[in-house]
Amino acid sequence: MFRTILNWVTALAILSQAGVALAQQPAQAQQQAPAASQALTQQENPTQAPAVPASAAPVAASASAAADAADADSAAKALKPSLHELSPWSMFLSADILVKIVMSGLAFASLMTWTIFIGKTIELSVIRRKLTAALGKIRGARSLAEAQFALGGSDVVLSQLLDAAMQEARLSAGIANDGGIKERAASSFAEISRAEARRIRLGMGLLASIGSTSPFVGLFGTVWGIMNSFIGISKAQTTNLAVVAPGIAEALLATAVGLAAAIPAVLIYNHFARVTKTYLELVARASGAAARLLSRDLDRGHRGVLARAAE
Repeated sequence: MFRTILNWVTALAILSQAGVALAQQPAQAQQQAPAASQALTQQENPTQAPAVPASAAPVAASASAAADAADADSAAKALKPSLHELSPWSMFLSADILVKIVMSGLAFASLMTWTIFIGKTIELSVIRRKLTAALGKIRGARSLAEAQFALGGSDVVLSQLLDAAMQEARLSAGIANDGGIKERAASSFAEISRAEARRIRLGMGLLASIGSTSPFVGLFGTVWGIMNSFIGISKAQTTNLAVVAPGIAEALLATAVGLAAAIPAVLIYNHFARVTKTYLELVARASGAAARLLSRDLDRGHRGVLARAAE
């Protein structure tokens, strides 16, 4: 009885295994069919790439997009100039040789402008203070001799005027016409005043030239630099602004340097024109003071005394 049951169990197990095998054969056939058809297609068309599994397609697409983004980022960084490259010094170093010459000349002109400003400011301040003090010293003088004694050896334009008056009185000794002496002395005073005006205006012509020509010189450098930028555009065959922006910035820097040289020159020139006018008014006062002293001496009839004092 036991053997009979064991035989039946064994037979059922064999039958169940056979049923599972029969059920798996159609699925294996279905899986092998696409592979066989793909192999036949590959044999018929060897140039066709093997099919990519559907699960690998998103990964490949994302990797390709990341590579394209990296390439675009690197290209943008290569075309986009850094902040250091757009500094004035770096733009000057990378500019064309002619633009460099223009900017160097404008920088030298600006240096001359500030040198003249410092020098003339000190000079005008000193001589104006000395002349004002000299006019105060001779305010109470009654004659040319007293005025010269009060000034001593002071090196101011008033001393030259007093010397000219004394010399004219000495040379005109024996002439009865006092009006001629005054006229000749006035002529000498005018020559001394004009010479002092020419001396004090020394350097102002250069300021006027720098102020009037520097913008046009800078504009010439800008035109030359922009022309080179357009030539670079035609050679590169691109209209990307990042490619031509450095060249245009270098060109515009020349105009900026020109304005930086011209504006201070014009302002300093106008300032010195006002200060020089004030100083020349003091010179005119000194000339009038010397003429009045000469007139007093002539009216007193001390022409002989003047001649002896001049000797």
